[in-house]
Amino acid sequence: MPGSEANTAMEDDTETDTDHVLAVEREHLAKSREFLELMRQDVLSLPALAGDHVSEQYLKADLYRRELSLRDLPDTPMFFGRLDYARPAAEEFHIGRRHVHDREGTPVVIDWRAPVSRPFYRASQADPMNLARRRRFGFNGGQLTAYEDELFKVGGPAGPLAEPAMPARGDTLPSGGHPRPPDGQEPPAMSRIMIEEIERPRSGAMRDIVATIQPEQDDIVRAEAALSVCVQGAPGTGKTAVGLHRVAFLLYAYRERMSRGGVLVLGPNRAFLTYIRNVLPALGEFDATQTSVTELLATVPIRGIDSERTASVKGDARMAEVLRRALWERIREPAEAIMLARGSRRWRVPADRLAGLVDELRVRGVRYGTGRDMLSHRIAHVILTQMEAAGETCDDRTHEAVRRTSQVKAAVNAIWPKAEAVRVVFDLLSDPQALARSADGVLSEAEQQAIAWAKPPRSQASARWSAADAVLIDEVADLIERTASLAHIVIDEAQDLSAMSCRAIGRRATTGSVTVLGDIAQGTTAWAARSWEQMLTDLGKPEAALEILNTGYRVPRQILDFASRLLSQIAPDLEPATSVRQDPGSLSVNALSAGQLDRALADTCASALAQPGSIAVITADGDAAIAAAALSAAGLPHAVLDGEAESAQLTVVPVGLAKGLEFDHVIVVEPATIVGAEARGLQRLYVALTRAVSRLTVLHTQPLPEPLVS
Repeated sequence: MPGSEANTAMEDDTETDTDHVLAVEREHLAKSREFLELMRQDVLSLPALAGDHVSEQYLKADLYRRELSLRDLPDTPMFFGRLDYARPAAEEFHIGRRHVHDREGTPVVIDWRAPVSRPFYRASQADPMNLARRRRFGFNGGQLTAYEDELFKVGGPAGPLAEPAMPARGDTLPSGGHPRPPDGQEPPAMSRIMIEEIERPRSGAMRDIVATIQPEQDDIVRAEAALSVCVQGAPGTGKTAVGLHRVAFLLYAYRERMSRGGVLVLGPNRAFLTYIRNVLPALGEFDATQTSVTELLATVPIRGIDSERTASVKGDARMAEVLRRALWERIREPAEAIMLARGSRRWRVPADRLAGLVDELRVRGVRYGTGRDMLSHRIAHVILTQMEAAGETCDDRTHEAVRRTSQVKAAVNAIWPKAEAVRVVFDLLSDPQALARSADGVLSEAEQQAIAWAKPPRSQASARWSAADAVLIDEVADLIERTASLAHIVIDEAQDLSAMSCRAIGRRATTGSVTVLGDIAQGTTAWAARSWEQMLTDLGKPEAALEILNTGYRVPRQILDFASRLLSQIAPDLEPATSVRQDPGSLSVNALSAGQLDRALADTCASALAQPGSIAVITADGDAAIAAAALSAAGLPHAVLDGEAESAQLTVVPVGLAKGLEFDHVIVVEPATIVGAEARGLQRLYVALTRAVSRLTVLHTQPLPEPLVS
């Protein structure tokens, strides 16, 4: 039929045009990789010439980091998009993870953080931002496999809308094909390539989301350096990725300030940090330190574990006052005057004058160590004043000589003794009487008993310090000497921090800014934040902007809706999140008899292993070994998560380590056991149910918690 022949010819033309576009873009990709390697070789050829050895070592380190950032990642796309501008001139820019230029210095790939790249994330039909076309690329590993164009109508100088002059093709994708909507209609909320990128099976560590950043996420990522931001993000909204991409943006836009002041990323545990470790390097950034709060503050070996009650009291903000008193009560009233002989003269500072000097310093609110140093200067000043009144000539050398005399040193040591943070906390926790003095009117007797050591250790070295103790030590250390401040700190899973931990982090950002990431509904500790306002006050950043991420991109709606049934009990003030992804087959809830659980678990895991992607079996903390034994009996290869992220397709995850992690397929075993294991078990279950990116299977022999019963 003539009509069929015409349609066939049109399809052939479309396929030919698509092949041509892909060929051109693949050539650009190959050239970009060549130019990146030339840039790296240029850095390697630079000599580390400096005026001294120390400067030379710093220069070598800078060159090494620069070379490291220019290394090609063969399995990572060099660019993921292209912008065709209509005005003021028809220009096109390929948008990628880093800047690449040719031999003449002309950019061939533009860094996603550059201002010219922002329309890739923000342009819309309502506001094209001077774009004629936005092109997205599909990749398989490092190979370009598809593209998708979105065309914009841009108003001309006289006002009317004009069709873009440049050719447009790519209306179909080679991998299946998804036509763009007809002109004049809004495109889908997310393009097919974006959805495919989000749904791509996971394995190993977390990936960046640089190709799929959404407008509301972009606002947070590009917030100015001086602005502190708190992100309340429901599961799957990308809050962790947003925080990491903000670090990458700040290191790009405020390089000197961030490098000079330092950037810190704090996570809840080592498993989480291992999971996110590749995101910043994939974006070419290596200047941020990633650690946990426990590791950051652990100036003593952490060997003890506090009870929930003990940890709650130690984490309470009132402990700051208890510690302040314990430190400052070490100062003693002067017992006698200072008598200093110089030559034939004797100079005397009476005890009441010394007491006055001490009171003056305490009123000023100086730190303990600073006050001790200032006291010696004040005493020397009093003596020099007497010497000058007697006609002697004094200068700075005289002042320093007096300050360093044995009499002045002895007086300072007796009145204002040296203090070590570890010793202060050790004495406080091991001496009930000292604790009672410092905690009088602040902590109840029961609270004092909760934190006092029942059997005081013989020495600091033998003490079984807990993570909460390390936070107390850090508080005292800052009372003695000021803690250095950083340029920026990202705090993930912040809802689980105690008030004292917030204070410890906050003093490291007194002159910098913070990005706080968390979800009140996922607060699983007894001391978890009930509100961001209070948490930000404890952090010392009450002015931080609160941003809400409530649209899920990674968790299918069926899973998110199921988990959100718990919100009425765990976080009634939060609005349930919505998801842009629909997958009717993503949720499976299976009621089993007691004898069926091991077999059902093995069968579910065996079926999941036949598909690509990561799989997690999440259990109550005490049941992880039981689940692992069932998998071993079935001959299924697996790993057990134990503080470090393991490299395995199938991993048994104790629910206490699940927070912040993502897996393609999650199998939650016995929700009732997870809930019953601790006071905030419903919050633990909420975390477990929202770790799945593609599929969630719930296996239970016990009745489901009431909110989950439909």
